[in-house]
Amino acid sequence: MGGCCSCFLAGKPKRENPMHPSREPITRSGSSAAGYHHPPPMVTYSEGLGAANRLKVGFRTFKKNIYDPNPMLFDQLKSGQSPKYMVFACSDSRVCPSVTLDLKPGEAFTVRNIASLVPAYQQNVMHSSIGSAIEFAVTILKVECIVVIAHSCCGGIKELLTLKEDRPRTNHFIDDWVKIGLDIKKKVERVYAFLSFDEQCTKLEIEAVNLSLRNLKTYPFVMDRLAKGTLVLIGARYDFLCGSFQTWNEF
Repeated sequence: MGGCCSCFLAGKPKRENPMHPSREPITRSGSSAAGYHHPPPMVTYSEGLGAANRLKVGFRTFKKNIYDPNPMLFDQLKSGQSPKYMVFACSDSRVCPSVTLDLKPGEAFTVRNIASLVPAYQQNVMHSSIGSAIEFAVTILKVECIVVIAHSCCGGIKELLTLKEDRPRTNHFIDDWVKIGLDIKKKVERVYAFLSFDEQCTKLEIEAVNLSLRNLKTYPFVMDRLAKGTLVLIGARYDFLCGSFQTWNEF
């Protein structure tokens, strides 16, 4: 597994190539691209604001601190997007990848769902949001790196680890979704039976990323780009309990 870092390398208007780590390491320390105006420290808004007003205040802050000071960036984005990264991250409100990885607008095409899971390729599915997002990112946007990010204290992973196949359904969608990881749940329970529940969850968070990386390789257009050497897959985990971020290459 790779070491900890604060963010991925920021993309330029002309994207640099992550296939050459000697010239462009995938991870690094420090801020993103030179010339990009970074926001001031994060503001905690008054809880007295109504829901819509909170969003409006937040937008005004964004416009003042990000949009207005970066006209060149947003002028470029008016003509289209050319992100280097596709990021799979959890929907958990504590782990926004744009914040934790210092990704600026236009840098990453992002999909968020429960536990950052990527199902295996399955054709003839009418409503395949994950498959369509992967296809769009890989074949149209031509992203150069797909990153799957787990995180500490993941509720989806806890749901998977406590899932009993013989129990009655207790929800409409969650059980069926996390069952994508049913085999790795059984592996963690078997191999790490001596660990506590929380420690097993940490192991399962990492196993879920590796499963998603394997599942990505079942998509023919992903395999085509991997075979050509124009795409890389990376696993990652953000631990907000201790403020660390680790990455590893798919295997």
